[in-house]
Amino acid sequence: MFGVHKRRYGTRRLRVALRQKGYRVGRQRLRTALRRRALHALQPKAYTPRTTDSPHGLRCAPNRLLDQPKPTQANRVWVSDTTYLPLANGDWVYLCAYQDMASKQVLGWQVGASMPEDLITRALQRAFWAQPPTPGLRVHADRGGQYCGNAYRQLRHDYQALRSQSRRGDCYDNAPAESLWARLKTEVLELRERPVFADLANAQASVALYFDYYNHERLHSIIGYQLPYHTHQQLLQLNALNCPA
Repeated sequence: MFGVHKRRYGTRRLRVALRQKGYRVGRQRLRTALRRRALHALQPKAYTPRTTDSPHGLRCAPNRLLDQPKPTQANRVWVSDTTYLPLANGDWVYLCAYQDMASKQVLGWQVGASMPEDLITRALQRAFWAQPPTPGLRVHADRGGQYCGNAYRQLRHDYQALRSQSRRGDCYDNAPAESLWARLKTEVLELRERPVFADLANAQASVALYFDYYNHERLHSIIGYQLPYHTHQQLLQLNALNCPA
């Protein structure tokens, strides 16, 4: 089990995974077994939210998540952010992703050589194709200029999704989206001989493989050690039962 998940599971997650398969093993026993074999789980780096107050002069949306309870239904709130990924030649490529806040499923993403508005809209379009949104969906992001552009606003409008953005100077408003990057960079790059991608194509393929694993195989503590894809489907089914057509 430890090898299957490539050091991404510590004793807490290993214990749950083994119990789901019918094996009752305590964490102390797992710690001892790993220690004897000199096996160590990956440790995510300390996560520090960052503030994005780009001086782009474009109009930002209000934070529509303030003073609201955390969503318990799928496709009610999506969160998004961008990050950079290092290449072997010293350059960078850029990643944008959209994640459902209730199920934690990553719905759409895009990796590109630069970070124009097109990167943001392509990732959002992929999310809309994967999960047609319910009316009133709130799509939350930081105050970056790419999230204020006309193409992004038009695409969101076409799908009747509301735009939500972080408050000025508040680095915690988009923390749920940003925390995904700490996990991805640890669980992908730290497994490599050098913590870089060979080129753009390698970064694109690696991110696709990781998000497939993240959605369909990796247990998440915040959703009760369930899988994001299964949780998303269960929430959709529950919503359909509560709100029949």
